[in-house]
Amino acid sequence: MKKVLFSHSYFYRFDEKQWKMAEPYPPLMTITSAALLRNHGYDVQLFDVGLRRSEEEIEAVLNSYKPDYFVIFDDGFNYLTKMCLTTMREAAFRMQKLASDMGIKVITCSSDSTDHLEKYLANGADYVLKGEGELTLLELLDTIGSHRDVSGVKGVAYLDNGEVKLTPPRAANSRLDDLPMAAWDLINIEPYKRVWLDKKDIYYLNIATTRGCPYKCNWCAKPIYGQRYNVRSVTKVVDEIEFHVKNHQVDHFWMCDDIFGLKPGWVQAFRDELKSRNLQIRYKIQSRADLLLQEDNIQALVDSGLDEVWIGAESGSQDILDAMDKGTTIEQIKEATRLLKSKAVKVAYFIQFGYLGETKSDIQKTIDLVLEMMPENLGVSVSYPLPGTKFYDVVKEDLKKKSNWVDSDDLDMMFQNTYQKGFYKVLHRYLHNRYTIKKNLILLKKVLSSPLNLRFWHLRKLASLGFNFSKAGINYLKLSRLS
Repeated sequence: MKKVLFSHSYFYRFDEKQWKMAEPYPPLMTITSAALLRNHGYDVQLFDVGLRRSEEEIEAVLNSYKPDYFVIFDDGFNYLTKMCLTTMREAAFRMQKLASDMGIKVITCSSDSTDHLEKYLANGADYVLKGEGELTLLELLDTIGSHRDVSGVKGVAYLDNGEVKLTPPRAANSRLDDLPMAAWDLINIEPYKRVWLDKKDIYYLNIATTRGCPYKCNWCAKPIYGQRYNVRSVTKVVDEIEFHVKNHQVDHFWMCDDIFGLKPGWVQAFRDELKSRNLQIRYKIQSRADLLLQEDNIQALVDSGLDEVWIGAESGSQDILDAMDKGTTIEQIKEATRLLKSKAVKVAYFIQFGYLGETKSDIQKTIDLVLEMMPENLGVSVSYPLPGTKFYDVVKEDLKKKSNWVDSDDLDMMFQNTYQKGFYKVLHRYLHNRYTIKKNLILLKKVLSSPLNLRFWHLRKLASLGFNFSKAGINYLKLSRLS
């Protein structure tokens, strides 16, 4: 029986911002691929780097397990892997080299290796799987094992006498229910729980109900799934939820789809299936304002346990949304936010500064949107050029010195725009100052109206008002100088 050691390249400790957030998730796609190989007769193990301190730790596992194949299979459900952070790429290269030097066949599947396959092949990988990889990996290993020509396996890149060979692309998998449940026995969930519970009262586990996104935002890359959107059945998804409730005592879930509940009627069927099994859960999702407003989607989501929605608001300027080919309107963002809040659902916004042509007026409109709607949480970034996008094609000539962030808190503006990187880093801080001030003023109003409900943590929040007023003023002056 051939032995396969799986790993991935997202080290939470290598990304200071994400490590401080203390919300790590196990590598779902990695262990799904491992489950598929195991079902087809392969012996599999996992070297989970998620919470590890160094990629060098893999050397002892390679020596003890002695795998025939070492597979770096990144979790495509983790949106951070799309960004191809250099810290993670360098760690992947070092792991590849360690395995290659031991004579182990190395196979890599990730957004970054799909976009930069030549670099991975030059740094220890024997094969790179392009795009969605589970079925490609299974066919590749079966082909190698039977000594057949790998040129017939779709979705593979490899070197032949120093020349990169590419086989035809593999179509996206539309039969997601045929994939097995992820091999959760390979994951030690307790350390993940501890990271969450050390700083929070709740632990979330990740589940995927779909793959892909059919929308055409021109800055969003889709190296794994392309433009396709495929959906798992409600029955399979609820089977997985029930498994986690019974075996891992988890009742809070992060639905890690790019877009949750796009297929008409799916959310309603999901609600009904949970109810029929008497499963009560809480969950959070990513979605679009226009989709949320369709049918009775919001009510069905609430009835099935929706706790929080991350909306890709991106900008408070309609001109910028139109330039992005976003396909949503400012009024839809506001209406969806109001409706969700009225049903006690937390709303969070992804905000993106620095898109091409963004002006001071556009920036102010974004700040105004945030302060008017006051989402529960914010994820603020600057426009990041991803290979394969129209946006990337426009700015690629500016990316000669730097084309990837080191980590997700880098916030470097890597192309020529209205303002440069120093401006956007200060803008990020300024928006958070203004947002925190308003949040604490709302809290102060509540405390003054109900003083008997005063708690110690209220005082701590209110004590920060002066600090944030001061920092907002300082950052405003910095912005004026940088602009």
